[in-house]
Amino acid sequence: MSVSKPIITGILSYGMSGRVFHAPLTDSNKHFTLRAVTERTKKKAQERYPNIISYNSVDELINDPKIELVIVNTPNDTHVDYTKKALLAGKHVLVEKPCAPTSAEAKELFELAEQQQKHLMVFHNRRWDSDFRIVQRVLNTGVLGNIIEFHVRFDRYRKEKGPKLFKEIPIPASGVTYDLASHLLDQVICLFGKPDKSIKINTINREGSEVDDFGSLILSYHPGPTVYVTTSLLVAQPLPAYVIHGTKGSFQKSRADVQETQLDQEMLPTQDGYGIEPAGQEGLLTIIHDNNRKELKFREGLKGNYAGLFQAVYEQIRKNEPYPIKPDQIIWQLEILEQKNWNNL
Repeated sequence: MSVSKPIITGILSYGMSGRVFHAPLTDSNKHFTLRAVTERTKKKAQERYPNIISYNSVDELINDPKIELVIVNTPNDTHVDYTKKALLAGKHVLVEKPCAPTSAEAKELFELAEQQQKHLMVFHNRRWDSDFRIVQRVLNTGVLGNIIEFHVRFDRYRKEKGPKLFKEIPIPASGVTYDLASHLLDQVICLFGKPDKSIKINTINREGSEVDDFGSLILSYHPGPTVYVTTSLLVAQPLPAYVIHGTKGSFQKSRADVQETQLDQEMLPTQDGYGIEPAGQEGLLTIIHDNNRKELKFREGLKGNYAGLFQAVYEQIRKNEPYPIKPDQIIWQLEILEQKNWNNL
């Protein structure tokens, strides 16, 4: 098979994620051909991409013989069933997080992909956020010394229930911990690997809420840092997204990636200015020198690059180069997320 042949791709939904993350990033990439989207009612995808097929059902898209890659971006509780259908139909699959509510179901999916000789990849785009990329760079330099504490947060303020019903009712993989903390947990595992111990704390605070709207994970690495993962839907004044303390200094960085906003405004990843953080969002690096002199530096963010994830998908399918988000890492994430709430132990 020619390495340069584009991957014929279908997207199962044209909600927010299909419209913002998947369609523009596949349609603008020479390594992909966006062939079809499932749209049960309004044909908005076909208005923006007139050359695609707008299927009325998931089954029609999955059974299209020309489609090689199916992007499963439907509600969380459908991920397992649709991923199975796509794999059994002989398709590669890129499935949004969480790929399954439990680690046992995820293992089953990865085993099925291996049996079908197809690639199953999980969409954790936040590894390509500009703010996380600079965190990686700072840690890789070793300038902070041995890391003692690593704090990562995802703060929002949403007092009322959101419009996406599947995120607001008590079904498998609902609630803010599965929704937002899974992003952060993936970043932590990317940096530090599998923790030795973990604690999960969830609470419900919004009036009428049926699912957790605050979540905290405490992860212990030995030897290594203690990691604090926090996400909440009731933070009126967001704190820095990353606060890191080491034996030689500290670093803090606000959540500043602009890609979601730009894509939502129909800016293409190929346009000038895409992924570049606004001025004033630089990370603060504080170093203590041998003479106890404190030095403050600002580290400019790197460019956000969700296209890097799709490049990795292409290289996995066409070149058989390992996708960076490993099956084991996904299993570790889900084992942490599915553990009992500390408050209920």
